[in-house]
Amino acid sequence: MNSNRLLILMPIFIAVALACGVYLGKNMGGTAETGLFKKAEFSQNDKLQQIISYINSDYVDTVRSQEIVEETISEILQNLDPHSYYIPKQDYAAMTDPLEGEFDGIGIEFRIQEDTITVVQALAGGPSEELGIMAGDRIIEVDGENVTGETINNSKVVKLLKGPKGTTVNVAIKRKGTKDAIDFAIRRDKIPVYSVEAEYMIDDKTGYVKVLRFAKDTHSEFMNAMRSLKKQGMTNLILDLRNNTGGYMNSAIDICDEFLPKGDLIVYTEGKARAKREFYATSKGELEDVKVAVLINEGSASASEIVAGALQDNDLGVIVGRRSFGKGLVQEGMNWPDGSGVRLTVARYYTPTGRSIQKSYEGGIEEYNNEAYERYNNGELLSSDSIDFPDSLKYVTKGGKIVYGGGGIMPDVFVPIDTVGSSYYLGSLNYQGIFFQFGFQYVDANRKVLTKQYQADRFANDFQVTESLLKEFYEFAAEKGVEYDEQGAATSEAIIKQRLKATVARNLFREKAFYEVVNKDDVVVKKALESLEK
Repeated sequence: MNSNRLLILMPIFIAVALACGVYLGKNMGGTAETGLFKKAEFSQNDKLQQIISYINSDYVDTVRSQEIVEETISEILQNLDPHSYYIPKQDYAAMTDPLEGEFDGIGIEFRIQEDTITVVQALAGGPSEELGIMAGDRIIEVDGENVTGETINNSKVVKLLKGPKGTTVNVAIKRKGTKDAIDFAIRRDKIPVYSVEAEYMIDDKTGYVKVLRFAKDTHSEFMNAMRSLKKQGMTNLILDLRNNTGGYMNSAIDICDEFLPKGDLIVYTEGKARAKREFYATSKGELEDVKVAVLINEGSASASEIVAGALQDNDLGVIVGRRSFGKGLVQEGMNWPDGSGVRLTVARYYTPTGRSIQKSYEGGIEEYNNEAYERYNNGELLSSDSIDFPDSLKYVTKGGKIVYGGGGIMPDVFVPIDTVGSSYYLGSLNYQGIFFQFGFQYVDANRKVLTKQYQADRFANDFQVTESLLKEFYEFAAEKGVEYDEQGAATSEAIIKQRLKATVARNLFREKAFYEVVNKDDVVVKKALESLEK
């Protein structure tokens, strides 16, 4: 328990001790029936409420009982398992909007550049795009309030710009090439949050799709991408679920249903208070004729593991990468009128062979969350030989393939983490966010020239990182506090050039162009292509 939480909960501990002292004192005096908790009235279920009431009425100082209640609820849930949790009112929208697939706002992606809100892009179909707000615009006023300077931060910007659909926010924008600020009255609307980040054809028969999360509309987004790629000749698919932390189970089931023939088991769930429930493929599968490779890593969890486990256990496709996170718990929600909510684990899910892939959490939440680092320390990310599965965790598919439970999905084709070209200098550039900062600034300063010279579908082949651009990048990094390291730069030059190119692509043409660049040298993507050929 951290020190802040301990301070908040200290009044409870004190009150418990006082209550016990009062009770024992009265009992020794022969008047137990007139104590604080009368025997006839006392119930274990009432204990918490009675202690909080006692604190409110008798504690020496004024306390905020609501904060005590919320901290206590959070502590109770976290002690059950790592995925049962309390959502305070102020955090509810931020946690649920991505899964609901939309939020109310003005429809921009922004970053704070040199103490100024800078538009990275106006989201397609949103109110800002419709009004002509452009990438590179600087927002200097919101509803008459100056929003430049050191006090501006991301949370404040979100608070100012988000709001209920139909309401209006007035912004003043400074645009390059204009002397005076431009005023916009933006009527807030529903802004979509997309799950499918990129899709394109890697070669004449292989499509690639990156899915970020499993939200309410993920299946429909995914199928729109699939139909587009099939029209371009796709017969093979690379489905990238790396670092996809999951979301709605039903969305994962719907996607599996597109690949599996009718009657194949996708997943089943079961819990103490939840009867066993099985989910089978229907006859709707539009992708049963498509060969698929699913990419996973230690950041792939929950619904991502349902997809990987269902295809693997049904001997369909190939799973490529590294062992997934290992979250096999199912949560249900309960919301309160004040806007807060609870997510409680009510069941476990099992892959078709009967595997529970939930990793152990007996060592506590900190150990549970640090388990990914332990995989690096014990060598698992570099070699599959470092992973020891006992016989009790081995399962056999209908096709005779051995699969493993007890902590994530083990891929069919293991690909170690790529350490070629790594250096301390490269790590510092990544850690300080230098690539993204430079890419944004470079595109912002040269947008007209770049958009005239390059096309989105040709950028990955046509754009080259020149020596002068590389020198400019190193000088920029030094100005930001990452001192030039000649040896590190030489060791990591190929990676630095690729990441520079990718960040320029992202800022210029968004995510599709970014993945077209990075996937050219991605060892996991290359291995997936080889596996699909086999």
